[in-house]
Amino acid sequence: MQDVTKIAVDAMGGDNAPGEIVKGAVDAVLGREDIKVFLVGQEDVVKEELEKYNYPKEQIEVIHAEEVIETAEPPVNAVRKKKQSSIVIGMNLVKQKEVDAFVSAGSSGAILVGGQVIVGRIKGIERPPLAPLIPTEKGVSLLIDCGANVDARASHLVQFAKMGSLYMEHVVGIKNPRVAIVNIGAEEEKGNALVKETFPLLKECEDINFVGSIEAREIPHGEADVILCEAFVGNVILKLYEGLSSTLIGVIKKGMMSTLRSKIGAALALPALKGTLKTFDATQYGGAPLLGLNGLVVKTHGSAKAKEITNSIYQCVTFKEQDINGKIKKNIVNKESDENRKEL
Repeated sequence: MQDVTKIAVDAMGGDNAPGEIVKGAVDAVLGREDIKVFLVGQEDVVKEELEKYNYPKEQIEVIHAEEVIETAEPPVNAVRKKKQSSIVIGMNLVKQKEVDAFVSAGSSGAILVGGQVIVGRIKGIERPPLAPLIPTEKGVSLLIDCGANVDARASHLVQFAKMGSLYMEHVVGIKNPRVAIVNIGAEEEKGNALVKETFPLLKECEDINFVGSIEAREIPHGEADVILCEAFVGNVILKLYEGLSSTLIGVIKKGMMSTLRSKIGAALALPALKGTLKTFDATQYGGAPLLGLNGLVVKTHGSAKAKEITNSIYQCVTFKEQDINGKIKKNIVNKESDENRKEL
């Protein structure tokens, strides 16, 4: 019997909800038979969108959620007070093991709070990081953390490195992934207090392939597979990355349309150019998982369109198939517990 992955999707979250979210869910079930999507949101609104499509009805179910958490709302208060919101209901479905994962393009703050408070951390994981895949010249790298822990400690970063390595090896398929910590130079003595404290701990860690420091300009070249940093630095890197990519694409398009000669050249170069630009399209890699929770929560961009939602749903299937949470418990939590007992 086919193993079905159940994914709850926040139909009300993000700039393009519910239209693009529903379309992404429909595209996902049209592409795979081994998934079932639970669209969580205002039932009448979601069903109205679904009526636009033909799809296998047994693969999509609507779960009513009366309330919506807006981006500007204080996350803690919103999660506490809006029990009937799509985010809170989706998180509870994960907590109660009724679904394997929850995907949302909604409020980042509410998702981070809900992930920790409702779904809960794996016992022994100090902090769950957000870890998106970012495109590079050589493929993709995992940026960890990009938004969950602004005031991280050295021990948190060591766990981030271990979780990131497991994710890259078993979800992305990169054997012995290279781990590098974001720094302002290659020398070990450089960096702020957090980097200086974390660096020797990473060098001593036998569970990862630590290759030292990485400067921001080396990240797009794919000089490491796991890019390690605390959330403030990671979020700045991510936002600059996204802004620069969209700006460059816009400038290239404008330049190619500026003269008749350039338009002719553009027509000839277009097929190759499309392929090149596609590799730097972050939406094809899905969303950012919040690693280290008792269930899978994936945060997509607030501006996510159907393609990103579809790929995030497929991402959840791989996460489940590879039993990433099981590997985190076995290779990080249990191992650290054994090491601590030996020290005692």
